[in-house]
Amino acid sequence: MNMNKNRDLIINGFGSSSGGEFELASINGKGKVHGDIDCKHYDCNGFGTVNGNIKAETVKINGKSTINGNVDADSITIDGHSSMSGEVNTEKIRISGSGSIGGSLRGEHIKINGKASIGGDCEAEEFDSEGLFTIGGLLNAENIDILLYGDCKAKEIGGQTIRIKQRIHGFMKIVKSIYPTRLVTDVIEGDDLYLEGVKAKIIRGNNVTIGKNCEIDLLEYKGAIEVDKSSKVMKTNQL
Repeated sequence: MNMNKNRDLIINGFGSSSGGEFELASINGKGKVHGDIDCKHYDCNGFGTVNGNIKAETVKINGKSTINGNVDADSITIDGHSSMSGEVNTEKIRISGSGSIGGSLRGEHIKINGKASIGGDCEAEEFDSEGLFTIGGLLNAENIDILLYGDCKAKEIGGQTIRIKQRIHGFMKIVKSIYPTRLVTDVIEGDDLYLEGVKAKIIRGNNVTIGKNCEIDLLEYKGAIEVDKSSKVMKTNQL
């Protein structure tokens, strides 16, 4: 463990440290930090544990990181495995590896290319997913664009423009029966909706297009509606 004159915290190998204010906090081996970290850059390239909150401009995780607290950062990039027990607030986050958030996630731009688990709500201006996700609360964003590669779940989904499409080709056709490419939710509500592979209790919107492979108990709409013949809608109601 090394803390230089510029107040960088660097752990190469095995080590531990108390928290504090740093320019750079970097864990390249196996390290633990006991306390809150306030820094410009937090990097984890090894096995890192922080027993406290992190406030940073950038958070980059290429290894395996456990943060037992809240994270407040301008930018978060997860290419490895990360577990954050508390709330996460950020301008933008990209999850290409595996990310678990115990509380709620709030950000301007959220991008999921890997696997994400969010215990609370997920709020954003732009939500873009080409991976797998589970959201325990409400997914709420101005624009939601989801390309389904497997089974995704959210308690409720709300936004202005919501587009959910299935991605089934090549190898995915073979494993379709084992790993369903669908999204399961109680409610989807928005202005302009295009949905594929959705299983929901209630769909409510202005202009609604129900594409292939949907199962919907109640569909409520104000404007235009279109339903693919492969989908099942139990009840339709024009508002």
